Amino acid sequence: MVPRRRFSRRLLALATALVVFFIYHFFTLENRPWRPHFNEITPDLDEHGEPAPFCPPLPGIEDVLVVMKTGVTEAREKVPVHFQTTLRCIPNYVIYSDFEEEIEGVQIHDVLREMDPAAKQNPDFQFYNRIVKYGRKGLEQQDFADEANSAIGKPNNPGWKLDKWKFLPMAQAALRHKSNAKWFIFIEADTYVSWPTILAWLARFDHTKPQYLGTETQIADVIFAHGGSGFMLSNPALQRASDEYTAREVELNAYTDGHWAGDCVLGKVLADAGVNLHFTWPILQNSNIGELDEFTVDFYRHPWCFIAVALHHLSPTDIENLWNFEQKRWRNKNKRILLHGDLFREFIYQEIITQPTRLNWDNLASDEQPFAHSFEDCRILCDAQKTCAQFTFRDNKCFTSANPRLGNAASDATSGWITGRIRELTEKKGMCRKPDFGD
Repeated sequence: MVPRRRFSRRLLALATALVVFFIYHFFTLENRPWRPHFNEITPDLDEHGEPAPFCPPLPGIEDVLVVMKTGVTEAREKVPVHFQTTLRCIPNYVIYSDFEEEIEGVQIHDVLREMDPAAKQNPDFQFYNRIVKYGRKGLEQQDFADEANSAIGKPNNPGWKLDKWKFLPMAQAALRHKSNAKWFIFIEADTYVSWPTILAWLARFDHTKPQYLGTETQIADVIFAHGGSGFMLSNPALQRASDEYTAREVELNAYTDGHWAGDCVLGKVLADAGVNLHFTWPILQNSNIGELDEFTVDFYRHPWCFIAVALHHLSPTDIENLWNFEQKRWRNKNKRILLHGDLFREFIYQEIITQPTRLNWDNLASDEQPFAHSFEDCRILCDAQKTCAQFTFRDNKCFTSANPRLGNAASDATSGWITGRIRELTEKKGMCRKPDFGD
């Protein structure tokens, strides 16, 4: 028989060991780098034996209205890809344009139809009145002519000049379309959104209060959310904007006439209604995938561990590629929250290493090197600089950069990357302990 004193000591030792174990376990979990939850999902197969498109769990999506803005000159080119990608898993969405039509069986609404007829006498509406009268047959070749985006937009493009008039009517129309929505998510036809990520983000805000979320932009004294990057309004915020437009329609139409950016007009109306912008960069991006600099330290936030919700200026192929990328993350590893670090490590870096030298490609390196006179000189010079991660020979000039970017197709450039250094940069950044939601 074990003496009682010895037995008590053993119990005390055992209890102490258990306490130490749980303390260690708790602090280890608390300080462990954040990683997404992994669950293998057996995908359904389509008729070709390929994984069928998969919708991840989207808690809260039934309380959201997704509002896409487009125009007659781009809709047939840019909208259809969304039906099989970004809008595939969305129960409530509406598409507003300057022309009423159906695209692949989906109704596209003319958001300008109910505007004050007096406003439609403005010269900006000559293009609109023509297509209302003649339909797509009324489109002319110059309507499709594009121009480089300037400090005041594209003033010679008739569809672009008309676009600024859509924002305030769109606010009213969206509210009428789903008056009980908790959130209204506004995007354009060249915007990509990561739905699990945006829903996890919006859940951190009180939708019963006026909320206005977007990438901070400023024109004169107005701070507003950049439209193409995507912006979010809670129901009370959108109600205030709608009420403001109803009460001041003639005045605000005159204000719009004197302005050049409709997203700025909406931001001004919201500010007048007491709804200020919640800054969100780098969560919502006005950059396309090739322009992203995930290693930048030049701004007030460093992107790596921030959630990546939206990208802009994307081609239909870009949107499809990003959708397929997220499909694999959702389906194979149940990775739902997308971080900027994930986007670089799992998408951009993978693109770079598949082709570390590219003809007719500009990776946007920007530090000019005057003593390199050929692509090979440029490569040797970059290799000799310990911090150089990429180089491009563009217009017979060499440019290098310490921050790797993917870049875009360009007929006058050849680009290269030092993939070993980029791998080291990525490893140095490491895994994030948790997502940064910009709170």
